[in-house]
Amino acid sequence: MLPARAAAADDGENAVVPSFGAAGAPLDPSGDPLLAAKFSVPAVACGFVRRKRLLDRLTDGTRGPLTLVTGPAGAGKTTLVSSWTRWGTAPGPVVWVTLDSGDTPGVFWTYVVDAFRRGLVGLTGDIGTPACAGSVDHSLLVRLCSALERLPEPVVLVLDGLDKVPDREVASGLEFVLDHAGPQLRLVLTGRVDPSLPLHRYRTEDRVYEIRGSDLAFTPHEVAVLLRGHGLEPGAETVGALTSRTEGWAAGLRLCALAMRGSGDTDGFVRSFTASEHAVADYLLAEILDAQPAATRELLLRVSILDRVHPDLANALTGREDAELILARLTRANAFVEPIAGTRWCRFHTLFAEVLHAHLRSRRPGLEPRLHRRAARWFAGSGQVTEALAHAAAGGDWQYGAAEAVQHLMVGRLLADPGAEGLEKLFSRMPPDVPGAEPALIAGACHLSRHDSAGCRAHLARAEHHLYREGARPTPEAWLTHALLRLLSGPYEQQNAAGADGAAAAEEDAEEEARHVGELMARLPRFRIKEHPEIEVLRHHGLACALLMSGRLGEASTAFAEAVRACAAEVTPTAGVTPAAEVAPAAEVAPAAEVAPAAEVAPVVRHQCLGRLALAEAIDGALTVAADHARCSLGVAEQHRIPEARRSGAGHLALAIVAFEHGDVRTAIHHLDPAEALPDTRDDPVLMTETAVLRSRVELARGRRSAALGPLDELGPSLLPWPAERRAVARSAVALARGDHATAISVLDGAESGGPSRTVALALAHLAAGHTETALRLVAPIDGSPGLTLPDRVRIRLLRTRAAMPGGDPTVTRALLAQALDAARPEQLRQPFTEAGPWLRHLLHRPDGPLGVPDGPLGVHAWLTGRPPDRQDGPFLRDHAIPQDDAILIEPLSPREREVLAHLEQMMSTDEIAAALHLSVNTVKTHLRGIYRKLCVSRRREAVERGRELRLL
Repeated sequence: MLPARAAAADDGENAVVPSFGAAGAPLDPSGDPLLAAKFSVPAVACGFVRRKRLLDRLTDGTRGPLTLVTGPAGAGKTTLVSSWTRWGTAPGPVVWVTLDSGDTPGVFWTYVVDAFRRGLVGLTGDIGTPACAGSVDHSLLVRLCSALERLPEPVVLVLDGLDKVPDREVASGLEFVLDHAGPQLRLVLTGRVDPSLPLHRYRTEDRVYEIRGSDLAFTPHEVAVLLRGHGLEPGAETVGALTSRTEGWAAGLRLCALAMRGSGDTDGFVRSFTASEHAVADYLLAEILDAQPAATRELLLRVSILDRVHPDLANALTGREDAELILARLTRANAFVEPIAGTRWCRFHTLFAEVLHAHLRSRRPGLEPRLHRRAARWFAGSGQVTEALAHAAAGGDWQYGAAEAVQHLMVGRLLADPGAEGLEKLFSRMPPDVPGAEPALIAGACHLSRHDSAGCRAHLARAEHHLYREGARPTPEAWLTHALLRLLSGPYEQQNAAGADGAAAAEEDAEEEARHVGELMARLPRFRIKEHPEIEVLRHHGLACALLMSGRLGEASTAFAEAVRACAAEVTPTAGVTPAAEVAPAAEVAPAAEVAPAAEVAPVVRHQCLGRLALAEAIDGALTVAADHARCSLGVAEQHRIPEARRSGAGHLALAIVAFEHGDVRTAIHHLDPAEALPDTRDDPVLMTETAVLRSRVELARGRRSAALGPLDELGPSLLPWPAERRAVARSAVALARGDHATAISVLDGAESGGPSRTVALALAHLAAGHTETALRLVAPIDGSPGLTLPDRVRIRLLRTRAAMPGGDPTVTRALLAQALDAARPEQLRQPFTEAGPWLRHLLHRPDGPLGVPDGPLGVHAWLTGRPPDRQDGPFLRDHAIPQDDAILIEPLSPREREVLAHLEQMMSTDEIAAALHLSVNTVKTHLRGIYRKLCVSRRREAVERGRELRLL
């Protein structure tokens, strides 16, 4: 009688027959019974999401010999294949084997052969079973291939968890079977790692179909379905946040869904990183971390402080030299570590990194800060300054972080780069008492980036204490940072202390400081300055701001234009300030469409410079180019998505001034409101002053004389000469509007500055008080001065016109007024005429007035009485100014005619207009005839075009 594992000899080869136990159950080569559960397709969990896109991919894959499904633990590999087995479209019968780590080659092939016997009625031939647990006879594989080759239809063999059977002999046997079993065998392998098969060859022969971890990740739509399957009703924001947090990891999503259902606060759970960590921590620690050797666990914990891991950095944090091998093994094992393409860097799955980090803090308290400090020095040594600063801050090493920031001239990026908001937030956490010059300098730069000049100057004073201390050895970079911040924050203390004399000294100081910055730049290595071209841009910007502060509008415009050009220029260290004669006029700065190349250098400063350039031009009366530069400034801010906290109100303020000078009060208010809301308007004395002055003028234009002093009073006193002069001129205008000539004169007499604008305003006040000779004597020395703004030149002409009217020669009066009109016409400057008073309206509309010339019904100066778009006329304008309502028309349109014209623009027929306005067709026709007559047209299209031209539409 043969033993249970007897072999029957036939023509010299062994044929092994299956072995059975006492109860008739088949046995594996080790004598253990085969487990039926290993042949069963796993059940799918409650809340399962049927993902058709993946089911279809599996169907496509099983048309070929090999389908590979790999991914990290909990990625949903087994769930996908088991659901496909139930609901997919298989090419034939599916046989399933779940593998375990104890499956030796003999046990493995015993299960495979028995799976085929159980699932295939048509399997023929005496295949036999392995004789021993540790190996398999090659002839068995040959017989298996022969049997599979004779099958009438394809069969799918699923080997679930092949990575648990690492024996090379198993992989070698699978390779043989794949190569020789014929076209009927379709093999599906699942596992966390790639099997030891010649996948490179299979790929070139198009014999393998792969579904990877990234393919298994849930999409937002699938996440929403999964959550609803767990009884939750998530919003789109919740779904998006959870998808991002888990990166679509199936097990993490399910664990989070269960925790969310238990918490009762779906949205609160998703907002909490800690809640997500707790939900998945046990799974990840047990499945991934605890399964690693001790050295690997230590490495994972230490590098968990990083967003991305470099092998050399991991060695620096662990003191090891084999981090690259460990990370490569983790990557191959799909242990939630994945390489960053084209680099030696890798990254951890978001939730895995969070769990590791939390584990580090709980198991190794006090280690994290030391690790951050090590990381900071490694990043600094490799030239990655931003990362070095972040880790220095996380490690509480503020002195080192600030020193590195100064050494690498990061102040330029802080002030000029729209993406530096994170850097400012980083150092805003620095305690105020960190000793040393560098922490004080960086703190000052952070304050300046928030438009807090006073705060910057306070920190500069603290930095100077350390820089000039006996024995101190500051680096050239520290001196340059200090000088640059001094220039940019403004030497206002000296101005406030010494009035006009101090202002002159401060202007000289600003120019000297700019030269000093250039000299310090020249002392640094050329490569350092080339790395930071924004330093040169900031140097020009600081000087330009100082010139604007002193009221030197022409020089400030030139300096701002040079700063804008420096944004795109290749920077060379200079020892001085570029002479004004060598700088192109401000108006030559390219418009918005032509300055795109400069976007790469200092876009924040470019935005600020263009805005202040526009502001200087608008005050000076160059309204057209000011509007262009202001719009360019706003365009730069939008293009580079500069945060609101770092935007300047100068561009909006310039557009508000342009609109107001054009006589368009409503548009002026439209731009003035956002200008006031931006932070630099509340910090910069020039912007604060000009905003208050314009707001006061707007209130006067709207007839609200009692409210016109409010914006000026809110400013408080100012010892800065030019802003003080601007405020005094505005106060005088308010007093004149109220008829208080004495106050109008006294506020100007009390002003320290004797600039042209103050002189013109004082002359106007004397003229209104009846002191004509005094008024003429005041303007005589400055008439024609290059320092006069266009509005002031026009006001002087109007003053002379008014003075010549009583008993004067009408020809002289008309000539003087014509000079004012000729000067104002190129820029369409209306406001000086509007503010002049009713005498001008009377003069303009006299039959022999300057508008009564042969060039047309209203002459060459008809622009003056044209209504600007969206004009808002207050009582002051109605009572004292030129008539505004459709004054350019010989006969204005009636309100109903305007309505009909608006409907014409919409291409409506006469009947449609009549229905829309509830009028008869004949009445509409009557209105159309009136429109044609008044607009001097004969067709509908011409009426619409003429209406647009006259800004009636």
